Amino acid sequence: MSVYSGLISLDLNRAQDLAAASTLESAVDVGVRSDVGLVRENNEDNILVAPEMNLFILSDGMGGLAAGEVASRLTVDSILAHCREADADPSLDFVGTQIAGVTEISNRLASAIRLANLNVFHASRDNATHNGMGSTVVAARFVNHRMSVAHVGDSRAYGLRGNRLEQLTQDHSFVAEQVRLGRMSEHEAAIGNLQNVLSRAVGVDPEVEVDVTEELFLDGDTLLLCSDGLTRELSDNQIAVVLRENKDAQGAADQLVNLANQAGGRDNVSVIVIRQVPSAPGAFGGIGRLGRWFSRRGNRS
Repeated sequence: MSVYSGLISLDLNRAQDLAAASTLESAVDVGVRSDVGLVRENNEDNILVAPEMNLFILSDGMGGLAAGEVASRLTVDSILAHCREADADPSLDFVGTQIAGVTEISNRLASAIRLANLNVFHASRDNATHNGMGSTVVAARFVNHRMSVAHVGDSRAYGLRGNRLEQLTQDHSFVAEQVRLGRMSEHEAAIGNLQNVLSRAVGVDPEVEVDVTEELFLDGDTLLLCSDGLTRELSDNQIAVVLRENKDAQGAADQLVNLANQAGGRDNVSVIVIRQVPSAPGAFGGIGRLGRWFSRRGNRS
């Protein structure tokens, strides 16, 4: 396992691997991988890892030419800048209305995504070549044994506890909403041609709803952040097998991307795997064996 310190912003025009131990209170193993895939000419995904802040961000851009890359890069950079500024000055104003019932860390993450949305929205209108660009985003931040996850779009967060994999986010897409409403089966959604139609994205409108969830992150737990290039190619069962069988986070990240490419590689695929390394038996270790993700969910800005 290699160790990182400070900010690492990955240039995803070329594949890069990262295995790490972060500044979380307990040891955390992190694996990062992104790949252009087998069909696309450029990689519009961006990943930003700020270990000194316990902050992990993944964004999938959309737009013609290089606009998607611009949108995703602006998204991750804006989130980082806002969180960093707030850490230095906790009195910094929040962007948008705070969400009731969640922590300040979660509200700050949602605020950062709202700011990113404004920045991408204005940038798309200030430059004709960037017109119509946008992005998805999923971001996680950790304090002690609790994590805050915020997202917009169809990039996902999954939690693995023991043998149970659970999707922690809900896709903001047309087909996902049809499935939730009972108007379409999951099979119909998977084989249809409307998977790329998002109901919510960063930068499309001047305001965006941000979904936030808070979870315990305990000994042995694994968090996966991924773009839809992974979930279009692999089932949840396939993802769960890889996360369970690979004890090394970087090994899991590499195998997930490799399998997505073997299944077709029709899109860019990016993953961040974060694993809480088990410590000596104690209170949190015992709680972690309960097997169910405890959370506050369904909170929107």
